[in-house]
Amino acid sequence: MKKPVVNYKEFRLSKLNDPQFSHLKLLLGWVGYFALYFITENFIPVERCYPVHSPLDDLIPFCELFVIPYTMWYLLVAGTLLIFALYDIPSFRMVSKYIIVTQVIAMAIYIIFPNRQDLRPTEFPRDNLLTDLMAFIYSFDTSTNVCPSLHVAYSLGIASVWMKKKDTALWIRLAILAFSLLVCVSVAFVKQHSVVDIYAAIPVCAVAEVIACLPYYKARRAAKKK
Repeated sequence: MKKPVVNYKEFRLSKLNDPQFSHLKLLLGWVGYFALYFITENFIPVERCYPVHSPLDDLIPFCELFVIPYTMWYLLVAGTLLIFALYDIPSFRMVSKYIIVTQVIAMAIYIIFPNRQDLRPTEFPRDNLLTDLMAFIYSFDTSTNVCPSLHVAYSLGIASVWMKKKDTALWIRLAILAFSLLVCVSVAFVKQHSVVDIYAAIPVCAVAEVIACLPYYKARRAAKKK
């Protein structure tokens, strides 16, 4: 089994600024995100949120099978961060910065342009375990501040960083890419997002790609010149 590049058994909060552990400070971005999430969810009334809708939304049926990739997205995010934190610190930094940039942009949009979607079904077409799971998600994940979709933004960012890892088997990278794209589609089929939210995530990801991955592109360009 591959040995972790950092011995986290030696980690203490007092060592957070040490070079071997300093990358963990990027996780503080999640603290800022959840603080802003709490503010936007609790201090911006639904009435102030602009409804986001596309005619294409009306053609997309609710399909509970997409609850599977939608919920497995949480494992994709946590698993990627964990694997990179253990075995590839540069990739950990890259994907963490990518996520932070998307969070900052998205939260700024949610505050300046509060939005919502009114796509959730009033009742499910079927009654099964997957629809029960979706009902549970609906109960705590509101339909406000959805554009751009962070589900989509994180997925594209994670796929982008994995595709840059040439030391990882191609089939693994392609599988992660395919799953990430499936997650992007799933948000529309479980009626958590409008397709507009998906489109809106793309330019956000473009900005994050430039900011977070610039060192990677500079290094690749320098290697080509040599």
